[in-house]
Amino acid sequence: MIKQCPPTVSTVQILFEAARTVITLLFLLYASWSDHRTREVSNTVWIAFAPIGFVLTFIELYAYDTYGFPQLPFYGMCFGLTATFAIILFYSGGFGGADAKALMCLALALPFPPENLAKPFFGGISLISQVFFPITVFSNSVLLAAATAIYILLRNVFWRLRTGKELFEEGHKKESFGRKLLVLITGYKVSIDKLKEKWHLYPLEDVKNTENAFERRLVVLPKDEGRNAKVKRLEKAVETGKIQNNVWATPGLPLLIFITAGLIIALFFGDIVWICIRFLLG
Repeated sequence: MIKQCPPTVSTVQILFEAARTVITLLFLLYASWSDHRTREVSNTVWIAFAPIGFVLTFIELYAYDTYGFPQLPFYGMCFGLTATFAIILFYSGGFGGADAKALMCLALALPFPPENLAKPFFGGISLISQVFFPITVFSNSVLLAAATAIYILLRNVFWRLRTGKELFEEGHKKESFGRKLLVLITGYKVSIDKLKEKWHLYPLEDVKNTENAFERRLVVLPKDEGRNAKVKRLEKAVETGKIQNNVWATPGLPLLIFITAGLIIALFFGDIVWICIRFLLG
């Protein structure tokens, strides 16, 4: 009986990994630029990205399966779990459509870290990274996005100190502490004119006139739909003196930029969460 020798990393495999990595970065960089510029990404991007990523990954993994390394089942598992995760986040309002598609395309093109191409500087490869690389990219992107919350919170504190005005006016008093906290770390006060002018700003509050009272409420999950109508209602409330000129708004930071940055960090540094855990545990 002839023993089969373990496979060695070939130049062809490294070329495949390099191609998949470069193609992924190019598509995500373009999608990030488009998201930043227009807050939209054409479906053409994902229609082109998905089959290219799938074909390159399938061919490479199929070749390795013939040498005794059955990675194709893990490939299918990675895509299935990533797609399920992305769809749940999308329908729960935590993701945009482009963000969900980007994560699914990432699972098709880079299900596992390209360790044969380059290893992270700090060796931050966790078990989850090795099997579900897109989840590592996502966790990195969430941490990066969370860092912006610190900046926005400090901006609101300095605004309060500089202007001496209340962050939450009389109409906001009935709002819960949790809702106010979410607004504090995701938005800031802007003039109604600036809100009208800057299309990428989304109102984090809305007003409603009823027969008996005037209602003002905070909005924690702003959407494109109805944005202009909310701005007009707020503008009218300012003009009639029912609210002050400064209203809560969020820049609607494009998550695709953080996903792209999370991928770059994962390639060069690894899983930030795993690095932090290793540091804390010594």
